[in-house]
Amino acid sequence: MKAAGVGSIVNISSIYGLVGAPSAAAFQATKGAVRLLTKSTASDYAPFNIRVNSIHPGVIRTAMTEDMLADPDGQKEILGATIMERPAEPKEVAWAVLFLASDETSYMTGSEMVVDGGYTAR
Repeated sequence: MKAAGVGSIVNISSIYGLVGAPSAAAFQATKGAVRLLTKSTASDYAPFNIRVNSIHPGVIRTAMTEDMLADPDGQKEILGATIMERPAEPKEVAWAVLFLASDETSYMTGSEMVVDGGYTAR
C-alpha cells in the first residue's frame, strides 16, 4: 500500500470493544485494543494515504451463534438488547466492510462503524 500511495485497512472488532458486559473481560479488552490500534495506525499511515477504520458488529448469524439463536432463552437474551430484534446476516457486515474499503470513504480514517442493529443505541 505504501508503494502504491493509497490503501484502506478495515479492522474487525465488536460492539464489546465499545461497551461492557459481564463475564467477558478478556474478550472485551482485546476488542477495545483493536479500537485504539485502529486510531493509532490511522495516524501512522495517513501520510501514505492509507486509511484505517474499524467495524464493530453486534450479533451475527454464524456458526458461533447458531446454538444460542436456536434456543428460545438464548435468543431472547442475545437479541433482547438489540433494538432491531434480529441478528445481522454476514453479508450485512460484509457490505459495511466493503463500504469502508471503498473510495466512497476516502476522507474517513480512524473511524468506527457500528453495525449492531441498535444494540449500542439502547
